[in-house]
Amino acid sequence: MQRRTLIQALASLGALGGLPLIGNPVFANTRMDPVSVNDLPALKGELTLYLGRGEGGLYENVLEAIQKRNPELKLTIRRGATAALANAIMAEAKAGIQKADLFWAVDSGAIGVVADNGQGQALPPSLTNQLDSSFQYPNWAPITGRIRTLPYNPSRVTADKIPDSILALADSDLKLGWAPAYSSFQSFLTAMRVLEGDKVTGEWLKAINAKATKYAGELGVVMAVERGEIDLGFANHYYTLRLKAGKPDANVELAFTKNDAGCLVNASGVMALTEGDLPVNFIRYLLSKEVQSYLSNEAYEIPLVNGIQPPAGIPPMTELSPPDVDLSRLSDLRPTLRLMRQTGVL
Repeated sequence: MQRRTLIQALASLGALGGLPLIGNPVFANTRMDPVSVNDLPALKGELTLYLGRGEGGLYENVLEAIQKRNPELKLTIRRGATAALANAIMAEAKAGIQKADLFWAVDSGAIGVVADNGQGQALPPSLTNQLDSSFQYPNWAPITGRIRTLPYNPSRVTADKIPDSILALADSDLKLGWAPAYSSFQSFLTAMRVLEGDKVTGEWLKAINAKATKYAGELGVVMAVERGEIDLGFANHYYTLRLKAGKPDANVELAFTKNDAGCLVNASGVMALTEGDLPVNFIRYLLSKEVQSYLSNEAYEIPLVNGIQPPAGIPPMTELSPPDVDLSRLSDLRPTLRLMRQTGVL
């Protein structure tokens, strides 16, 4: 589904009802099927959204489609780096100022920081029950997931030679690549700290830093793997899927670790910062069948709403073994950054 198709799809599904969904018995099931925008109320009024930059403009396409479908919605968007916007929201709250109604972040850590600051309105079960049970939180909604993976070059290394433990890579003879300055890597490392402790994580960082090639971003890591510069890298899953979408014969495959931070499923997410039905109903559009399918098909992100197919090229979630980590615990990056500096990585 291309950008124009999403806008047309959301705009052409007919007139919307005007009743809010809050408390609507149609949405009272404990496990809900995906909801079409045709079953959502019209959005009327003014909203200010703080939008973390990311996903190559695809989030912007979603917002444009929602606005086109809801001509009586006046949506003001402030764009910026996710962490900077989280800091702005907290600074405004400290000053007694409420500028943002919604915060859409590309990283759950930033959402967690704002939630820990006492912000974020409670979301109704009629919304959170649309999500997989592992991704239900009281005051924010994950939108799509991203899996930590090990992209590898099958001409340089076979799958059976790749450890299924992230820690074991520190002792391997594989030629590695990473992007430690990248925010998703730092969230992954925070999960490792939570699971393994600072001492083990610090030792792992030192070992990897001694042998790995650094790249500016994780797309660069995946491209280096495909070119054969390195055997294996650390990256979110969608960089490999996007590369292969444009180059089907790309010489790169995906491996996964088991039950550790190397297979972390992180998420983008959104929270309502002001009360009322309008911010909550806006979030419903982001969880709709049409938007979730678009982000799966075009951004290669993992839909977290029940019943939406994941992008081609990634195993079903039931076949993966991600660690059991509360994503809100990834909010404090300061100890992670401190550890990275102490070990000479940054």
